[in-house]
Amino acid sequence: MNHPARVEEKILVTASAESVYRAVSNVRRMGAWSPECVGVWSRSQRFEAGTRFIGWNRKRLRFWFTSCTVVRAENARDFAFTVSTFGMPVALWGYRFEDRANGCLVTEYWEDLRSGRSAPVAKLLGLVFTGTPSKRRPAANREGMRSTLNRLKAAMERA
Repeated sequence: MNHPARVEEKILVTASAESVYRAVSNVRRMGAWSPECVGVWSRSQRFEAGTRFIGWNRKRLRFWFTSCTVVRAENARDFAFTVSTFGMPVALWGYRFEDRANGCLVTEYWEDLRSGRSAPVAKLLGLVFTGTPSKRRPAANREGMRSTLNRLKAAMERA
């Protein structure tokens, strides 16, 4: 059975696209919003295309890290990064920002990059690290995105 290779969720935030972009593109803040990411480490202070960072994640008693690289950093428009584990591609995560009359429409998206010869190993590692089977990953990510976007909205609208 095939499962969707791409998932996205949207939310309207009462803030400018530029301010929401600034918050999201500072990936060190992701742990405040994401239900899985608990922290980020990077030598860089700025997260622009080419910047690499380590994402620390937790789900119940499971704890794992991922290697990430920013692939798009277009101010107030798009921010995206790839995720890999042990050199194998795992996913593309990103955010699009659209100014609206009453705020900013934020779209969070995820694309499964586990394909080719390394896919079975990457999927097995995903199951071992997260406890989530690959067929359930799109639904789990959709649920996580909703949580992330709601927390982001609350933080931005409090500011």
